[in-house]
Amino acid sequence: MDADKLARIREMANRDPWVFNDERLTRVFSPENRKNVDPTMPYAGLSTFLRMPYSQSLDGLDVALVGIPSDQGVTFRPGARFGPQQVRTLSSIAGGPMHHQSRIIPTELCSIADIGDVAIESSYSLDRATAEIEAFFHAIVAAGVTPLAVGGDHSVTYPILKAVGKSRPVGLVHIDAHCDTGGAWGGSKFHHGGPMRNAAVAGVLDPERTVQIGIRGRAEPIWDFSYDSGMRVIHVEEFFEMGVDAVIAEARRVVGDGPTYISFDVDSIDPAFAPGTGTPEVGGLMPHDVMKLIRGLRGLDLVGADVVEVSPPYDPSGNTALVGATMLWELLCILTEAISARKTR
Repeated sequence: MDADKLARIREMANRDPWVFNDERLTRVFSPENRKNVDPTMPYAGLSTFLRMPYSQSLDGLDVALVGIPSDQGVTFRPGARFGPQQVRTLSSIAGGPMHHQSRIIPTELCSIADIGDVAIESSYSLDRATAEIEAFFHAIVAAGVTPLAVGGDHSVTYPILKAVGKSRPVGLVHIDAHCDTGGAWGGSKFHHGGPMRNAAVAGVLDPERTVQIGIRGRAEPIWDFSYDSGMRVIHVEEFFEMGVDAVIAEARRVVGDGPTYISFDVDSIDPAFAPGTGTPEVGGLMPHDVMKLIRGLRGLDLVGADVVEVSPPYDPSGNTALVGATMLWELLCILTEAISARKTR
């Protein structure tokens, strides 16, 4: 190596570590912004979703990250109530503010904060707890803020849809091993196997603008409502036969240009990658497939999203929560882009 080349390399290595080729990143890591979250210590301080600032107020926010520590609706293995806490911890690992593929920097597009968890007082009544969650999300939507939630079991999606679909029924991209359109079970219709049915019956979800992706397993006989109401069901076998790009095109066709919600259940992922969930189903999607699927939904009129069914007691490694945190990041990127696009219309 000649002396001039070595000198150039050393000059590059000695430049300010907080000055980047992309000027947007330099702004994100300015001294003023680094006061809020120290990127050099992801293991210290208050754990928040994706290391976003914590706020007790909705004022000025575009996106509210919300935890819902409730698993009263599970039909088999409890433990998802601990999901938000572990997803917060594992979401601190990745660190960087920019999506490596899309180059989206969510904090450059929107004001984002973790507003904490829904305070559920009715911990022994699923019906009342569902009403409490709904009231919490109605307040978010009424403030003009877009929710991005982490459960909790999948029953929590119904009260969220009641809020985001209050003024008009929304479309849905539902990534799951199960259709979750079952009827009453164990004395309640609010369990985690029925939120999409409940939302359609309530008039807040348009079943003909709903696509359910990754479906499999022995619960199939329970999902008649999906077919009868006009939902598009893509079983996992069809997913792999079609390929991710064709599934993206089909999902976009189904939901169209109207307001759309995305719900990601971690049990859509094969349990080899995400064993920590209440109802695991072998033969599922690969994490990179779901990441590509979510990215393929860019440009939709997104009004909210959730990540559910992370159950830490069944995965001591924390890998399931890391999968959940990764999908949360993917969702945040396309959600903030959609909000920014609405602002400029």
